[in-house]
Amino acid sequence: MIQRELLDTAYVPGGEKLELFRHDRDFMIVLGHNELMSTRKWGSEEALATMALERVGSVRKPHFLIGGYGMGFTLRAALRILPADARITVVELVPEIIEWARGPMAEVAQGCLDDPRVNLIMGDVATIIAAGHADYDAILLDVDNGPDGLVREDNNILYSGSGLRTARRALTPDGVMAIWSAGPDPAFTRRLEKNEYSVDEVRVASRSNGKGPKHIIWFARPR
Repeated sequence: MIQRELLDTAYVPGGEKLELFRHDRDFMIVLGHNELMSTRKWGSEEALATMALERVGSVRKPHFLIGGYGMGFTLRAALRILPADARITVVELVPEIIEWARGPMAEVAQGCLDDPRVNLIMGDVATIIAAGHADYDAILLDVDNGPDGLVREDNNILYSGSGLRTARRALTPDGVMAIWSAGPDPAFTRRLEKNEYSVDEVRVASRSNGKGPKHIIWFARPR
């Protein structure tokens, strides 16, 4: 039987330890007992980009902000569907995540970080959002397992009322914010609505073939 091999560890600034494992040809990033992401399940991560673009529609020189590189599934999906004049700002907090993408997971990354449409920023996505003023046609957030600071307590600001109001200012008038979650959170849906977003809560299969556990993506438009 093939054993799971620990390749490397990293610490989230102000947060927990992450571990990169390989099992046969698959990779997984784990926090404690939580498998945050895996090359076996990436359907909902791709949907974060594809469904966001469906809601944004056709805009001139679209600008997408992706919070959390992860394993790059959302970024690669965005690159496949966005036009040549698009811009994609990727914000990643953990340096090792990018080192893994360029190192042991280079075959998975497929050179996506080197696409000329991509601007990689190492830092806190909350800070980047706070600096924005009608800059982004879409803000895609996949930095936790849901709308809470599981990976890093400071991420809670993203899902707070003040964080949601800050995101409104960073979006273009017809922009959309998409937030990935491993499961539903009715309180967060109500918080979005309370902060004047129109909300479309979608259940998406974790696997690209439509099978596996269902994840949640909130698509929120400022009203």
